[in-house]
Amino acid sequence: MKRKSNENPVSEVIDLFLRQYGLNNRYKEFRLLQSWNELMGPMIAKHTKDVKMFNGTLYVDLDSAPMRNELSFAKSRIIKNLNDEAGEEIVKEMVIR
Repeated sequence: MKRKSNENPVSEVIDLFLRQYGLNNRYKEFRLLQSWNELMGPMIAKHTKDVKMFNGTLYVDLDSAPMRNELSFAKSRIIKNLNDEAGEEIVKEMVIR
C-alpha cells in the first residue's frame, strides 16, 4: 500500500500561513509598494520620496510640485492600474503629498 504524502508546494504553505494569521492583505499591500517604481516608470520613481499604505489609502510623497500636480490629475487611473496589478481592490484612495 502506497503511503500518502503530506507535502505541499511552498507557495501553498505560505498562502495558508498568511490567511491563518490575517496577513494576506498586508502582504499584498507590501508587494504592491515594492513594485511602485516598476509600475510607475523611472520619471515618477525618481521623484518619489516615500510610498506607504494604511487602511486602503496609498500615501505618496513626491519632491516635485509639477509631478504632484500631474499625478493628482491621474489619481483614478493610477488606482485602477495598481489594483489591476494586484488582481483585486487594495487601493481605495490615494493621497499625494
